Amino acid sequence: MSTIEVERKRALTDATVLTARLLKGGYRDAGASIEVDTYYSRPDRDFLSTVECLRVRQRAGFAEITYKPASTASTHSASDIIAKPETNITLSGPDQATAAEMLLDVLGMVRLCRVEKTRSTFRHPNRSEITVVIDLIAGVGVFAETEVMADDPVAAATLLDQTERQLGLTEHPVVSLPYRDLVLRHEQMMPFTAGTLSGRA
Repeated sequence: MSTIEVERKRALTDATVLTARLLKGGYRDAGASIEVDTYYSRPDRDFLSTVECLRVRQRAGFAEITYKPASTASTHSASDIIAKPETNITLSGPDQATAAEMLLDVLGMVRLCRVEKTRSTFRHPNRSEITVVIDLIAGVGVFAETEVMADDPVAAATLLDQTERQLGLTEHPVVSLPYRDLVLRHEQMMPFTAGTLSGRA
């Protein structure tokens, strides 16, 4: 069985309390990074409806293309735990992100949106498979994602539940939508301006 990432996302009003709990619990602060993700769909298949993910990610010194398959009852549980395999292609350098985007554009893929994210990563002191990230999504808000890498999705989901309880995350609302969809929703709610209408937003 291949390794999968099991995760759940929650909305935060303030990241300070969670950060303090993580550090008190011995989690290692792996630093912060700025990630820019460009999301795509297919002209003949709506990835928003199927909840598939095709993105080009870029951060300092790194770029990759990622695909995640459609959501089903087995990959997205009733408690909003997401367990999906990922196909990742690491590019030769961050400058290749632009080339990858141009390739997808030329192939006729539909560009959906760009998500700009500041991510702070914390790793469990004793369990290398557990990671908690705090994400600031430009224009949208602050979120926490608890992630468990495992071969057994059922055991991973149990471990995820335990981790959230230990960190007091269960008091925060679960967010079932991907960041892509949250950004698209935010953009649809933004008022039109002269710059937007003329394509200079």
